[in-house]
Amino acid sequence: MKTKIKRTRKPKLKLDQEEREILNSYEEGEIKLHTPSSDELSEVAKAAEKTFRKNRRITIRLYDHDLKGIQKKAMEQGIPYQTLISGMIHRYVEGELVEKN
Repeated sequence: MKTKIKRTRKPKLKLDQEEREILNSYEEGEIKLHTPSSDELSEVAKAAEKTFRKNRRITIRLYDHDLKGIQKKAMEQGIPYQTLISGMIHRYVEGELVEKN
């Protein structure tokens, strides 16, 4: 007997097509969760530590309109606006965020 998980609240993050497909598969019982091994947990912990280790503090001036827009986007995603700015800079530096022509 399949147990369907009911969504009691709207998710804070907007899901893309792939994420919706994964969630739907999970809810339909097509995907089963497993307990991660200690090696997997260790690997994820190391990656998380590297991801969140920041060693520079900067000051930046922004237009008020831009800051309000960033704060609004961050609120929609349920994250602090500084985290959103840092993530955008990181993605740009890594080549994941490109200018639109």
